[in-house]
Amino acid sequence: QLVESGGGLVQAGGSLRLSCVAEGRTFSAYCMGWFRQAPGMEREFVAAIARSGPRTYYADSVKGRFTIFRDDAKNTVYLQMNSLKPEDTAVYYCAASFATGWGKPPRTSEYSYWGQGTQVTVSS
Repeated sequence: QLVESGGGLVQAGGSLRLSCVAEGRTFSAYCMGWFRQAPGMEREFVAAIARSGPRTYYADSVKGRFTIFRDDAKNTVYLQMNSLKPEDTAVYYCAASFATGWGKPPRTSEYSYWGQGTQVTVSS
């Protein structure tokens, strides 16, 4: 089970840090990803971090503004979001994949577990 937290309402230019805690003892074995879905839009990839880190991947739209990192001792993956824009408004989901992520990010279909999502709203 994956549980996200940290969403909320923030003004453009502000920052938020999302957290995703995973139950179980095999967290370090997963490649972890963040996705988002805005109203009326398809779910899209945001960022991923390989099994045991440190390899990371980002969507072009968030590169340089968002940082994904993980703390395997706490079974937690984070998404630090800076310089937020209104177009970042969406429900953000974390997901876990058995793929290593060492050479490339997993395809969306390769994520086996998903959280329930946390709302991020950026006002202009």
